[in-house]
Amino acid sequence: MTHPVAITFTATDPGVLPERAGRIALIVAGTGLSPVGRRLDRLTRGSVARAIGSEAWEKLGPGESLSLGWPAGLACAALDLVKLDRKADAEAARKAGAALAKGLGDKGLLVIAESHPRAAEIAFGLALRAYRFDYHTATKPAFGPVAVMVTRPEEVARKAAPHAALAEGVFFARDLTNEPANILTTDDFAARLAAMQEIGLDVEILEEADLEKLGMRALLAVGQGSESPSKVVVMRWQGAEGAPLALVGKGVCFDTGGISIKPAAGMEEMTMDMGGAAVVAGVMRTLALRKARANVVGLVGLVENMPDGKAQRPGDIVTSMKGDTIEVINTDAEGRLVLADVLWYAQERFKPSAVVDLATLTGAVIVALGHENAGVFTNDEAFSADLLKAAKAEGEGAWPLPLSPAYDSLIKSRLADIKNTGGRAGGSITAAAFLKKFVRDEVPWCHIDIAGVALPVAETTLAPKGPTGWGVRTLDRLIRDRFED
Repeated sequence: MTHPVAITFTATDPGVLPERAGRIALIVAGTGLSPVGRRLDRLTRGSVARAIGSEAWEKLGPGESLSLGWPAGLACAALDLVKLDRKADAEAARKAGAALAKGLGDKGLLVIAESHPRAAEIAFGLALRAYRFDYHTATKPAFGPVAVMVTRPEEVARKAAPHAALAEGVFFARDLTNEPANILTTDDFAARLAAMQEIGLDVEILEEADLEKLGMRALLAVGQGSESPSKVVVMRWQGAEGAPLALVGKGVCFDTGGISIKPAAGMEEMTMDMGGAAVVAGVMRTLALRKARANVVGLVGLVENMPDGKAQRPGDIVTSMKGDTIEVINTDAEGRLVLADVLWYAQERFKPSAVVDLATLTGAVIVALGHENAGVFTNDEAFSADLLKAAKAEGEGAWPLPLSPAYDSLIKSRLADIKNTGGRAGGSITAAAFLKKFVRDEVPWCHIDIAGVALPVAETTLAPKGPTGWGVRTLDRLIRDRFED
């Protein structure tokens, strides 16, 4: 269960400082102190001035801080001095807020930002890092409230409103990825997406009978060994006219590998194999909450890949919605079968202006890029450049990988039009080459393999250890910059 932190923006009031409990954080811009900073310096008998004049302060980078524990003259447990110039970029401001979140306890926090131009970004970083999700029966104390003291609270609150919508989208993606497979079944996943009709999304659920009529036999073959029914959920946000951007996500709620069963070690983490669908859902939630002036459709294929007497086998040949036949070499290369049908359906039904798909698709992309960058593949360099620019602006690592025709030979099949894996060499590339077969040449398309960044092995700057929600911020920025009126 999620434990969010409440953040409010309040007017500057030095009178509350002496008796304020919890923690106080002072944003220090430059070498001088602000009016409230000078008040804190007097209350602490010069401790603030001594700290920012120290050698330790000089060594700090943007967004880093010094902490004064149990400062004299104040009731707070700690006074954090945060180094953040007024010209600092958004990434540094978010980093500053995230650092403060690490020390956030149940007594709350007062952040003194006054007229700092990055106050909203500081709050955003703090909110993202303060995320917590668990099923512990011994409940931890909830996060105390956070107040950000600024000169113009109403103005800063307006600037922060889109960030709040974005944070909620990120949290939704993280929540979905965190949920265990016995709770987040395909039925439950679809129900959570359908509930977003309450915030203005148009949501449609395609059941197995609908998918059979549409000819999505590649997708259906993946889930035929599971008791959970396969589904496709379509979410629409129409805040503008024209052809929509289509976002397509892989939603394998649990992946044992099927008959090509995975090793036991680490299999419990395959609850995150629906990470691509979680990101699409998070983006759609953000768009609805911030009333985006864009036309976007999000489609997710929800399946479970299990071993069973009815499960597909290596060597099976299935027919996709497009009509291409696919030889199943490895049933653990199932995500691309799901995406193949959903990609084709998205293009056939919605005639999109561009398509982005996301999937925790291959371990090979982790070998290539580690946990720092998602792999990006494209048939349109200009579209890819816009996506990479958006990722860089949001501080989410992404790196382009090649997709030349030479790789197609690795997925040729003797018996069918294509096979679903090309072996170990260039595994993430041949997976992308497979997907490219189901994208029309004239449609700008990017495939993002998020296997390394959806659930990294350690905490990140803006997320505790666990799912990051990677991609919600990037795609929201891409939509703002390229697709909004």
